[in-house]
Amino acid sequence: MEPTDLVRAYYRAIDAGEYDDLVDLLAEGFVHDRPDRTLDGRDRFVRFMREERPQTDTTHVLDQVYEPVDGEGAVAVRGRLEGADGDVLFGFVDVFTTDGEITRLHTYTD
Repeated sequence: MEPTDLVRAYYRAIDAGEYDDLVDLLAEGFVHDRPDRTLDGRDRFVRFMREERPQTDTTHVLDQVYEPVDGEGAVAVRGRLEGADGDVLFGFVDVFTTDGEITRLHTYTD
């Protein structure tokens, strides 16, 4: 799967609550660096998404996906997280590192 396809599938899986699909997209050693914490390991990240995040009825709206040069390098996404009522919870920039699967994610929020 191409890096941008992996990234789009990542958001679809999270928004749909398809955690088995999410597992298939992430490397075992996946790391998510967030402003409030670092989630180290695929299983830890999926557990957080499934059981611990403050709101699960949310939608990631992608305003721009920045493709890597020549298909290699990081994929960056600028977007916003919306609650069930459509209100914007926060804006974000996610920077993904991939190698056939997602290996690392850095999230920056406003």
